Amino acid sequence: MVDPAAPVVTLRDVHKSVREGATVRPILTGVDLTVARGEAVAILGRSGSGKSTLLNLIAGIDEVDRGTVHTAGLDVTAAGERARAALRAERVGFVFQSFHLLPTLTVAENIALPLELAHRDAAAIPGRTAELLARIGLADRARAFPDVLSGGEQQRIAVARAVAPRPQVLLCDEPTGNLDDAAAALVLDLLDSVRREVGCALVLVTHSRQAAAFCDRQLRLDHGVLRADDGVAAR
Repeated sequence: MVDPAAPVVTLRDVHKSVREGATVRPILTGVDLTVARGEAVAILGRSGSGKSTLLNLIAGIDEVDRGTVHTAGLDVTAAGERARAALRAERVGFVFQSFHLLPTLTVAENIALPLELAHRDAAAIPGRTAELLARIGLADRARAFPDVLSGGEQQRIAVARAVAPRPQVLLCDEPTGNLDDAAAALVLDLLDSVRREVGCALVLVTHSRQAAAFCDRQLRLDHGVLRADDGVAAR
């Protein structure tokens, strides 16, 4: 049986550096993080502080230099690429800062894609897609292609696509960054309702205090170390 109180994301002593020419620049230096099922955690920090890198490590997109990452029951640091890809397809939703919508698919097809990749009931996919489009206020854009949408509309579609399969872990990189206050409120409400509906963990990288305030916990990434936003080291 799965322990509902068990953490769904655990990072221990995680280090990550990048090479810039002849120089190696540390990004993360001994990050520890535990996120419980159903918990929402906001990570704040200046541009270039490593917030997006941290999300990529949780999702198994990037690999750590040292330390361990466990996500939704998978030891990401020990897993091969196939297992990490399956993790992202079946148990992790990711809202990328640059959206990554597929230009040859309609809005509805973009949202349906992760459901198809996760082998969900084909008969239920159109209903789930229509439900999400209505919840983000874009029901009339189902047949549109991404290139005719505004940046804010693309952002909302990216969020709907990420939450469509009801993932165990939802990772969001600036999910309200291109939105006005009304659209941001729609997106935050959707993220919160999905979190409560399926009990998924939410890790949200943001510069927005509005977005951070709706989370259970606020952390700050500074000089490679993750701390509570009041300056106390994170758990």
